[in-house]
Amino acid sequence: MPELPEVETIRRSLIGKVVGRTITAVEVHLAKAIKNVPEEEFVHRLVGTAIRELGRRGKHLIVYLSSGDALVVHLRMTGQLLYLPADLRRHKHTSAVFIFENGQALHFVDQRKFGCLHLVAVGQWSEVSSMRGIGPEPLSDEFTVKYLAQALAGRSGRIKALLLDQTLVAGIGNIYADESLFRAGIHPARPASSLNRTEVEGLHHAIREVLAEGIAHRGTTVRDYYDGEGKAGEFQERLAVYGRGNLPCPRCGTPVVRSRVAGRGTYICPNCQVVRP
Repeated sequence: MPELPEVETIRRSLIGKVVGRTITAVEVHLAKAIKNVPEEEFVHRLVGTAIRELGRRGKHLIVYLSSGDALVVHLRMTGQLLYLPADLRRHKHTSAVFIFENGQALHFVDQRKFGCLHLVAVGQWSEVSSMRGIGPEPLSDEFTVKYLAQALAGRSGRIKALLLDQTLVAGIGNIYADESLFRAGIHPARPASSLNRTEVEGLHHAIREVLAEGIAHRGTTVRDYYDGEGKAGEFQERLAVYGRGNLPCPRCGTPVVRSRVAGRGTYICPNCQVVRP
């Protein structure tokens, strides 16, 4: 699933291509991708509007429109937004196509078909179920050490599970949770409340550092992620543990172990991330 760095990279790759463009037609190839309005209304409200701005909230791309509406795109597992010619033959997994006046289009392609499209008035984010109660942006001033310490205090759940909880912090998924915990030297199965102040500070720093590096290197392409120009990310070349089962830890040389934590495949160095009470 595209996480914060991937969605941010997609946003940046599309800004110069779609901002200022007018949507002249909309093709819906998978009606169930539209979640909160009927298909006819969805198309009617989009056609003739211009894209004013591209934003992001957690793992959501937000397309701000001249009409006062916003198209919220949640890519889920395998969704892709690709800027391509409007007359290009449609990919078999195309869910929707947004055609512009310049003969180009934004193609929403989604192999697993879990991706979602919401059309809402700007500010009515609660109409998007996955944005309700969403936590702070981890690279924002709101995400402080104090906030993280308070959010984890008294929580008996495993720390990895809480990092994946979008109501605690927005945008972190499996890849960046594993990388952040490794960098902080914290085992993902640790109860959140067992972290001391120094460990919380280290985790806070690691989260921000890993996400910033992920953005700087244009995201992580493991399987399906590509930016709006169809280019792969580069951060996969810098992963320390994620996807590196049985390979040597870059810090100590111990083989990385794949286990299951919080119902997710999880990669750890058993030497650098020791389970503590």
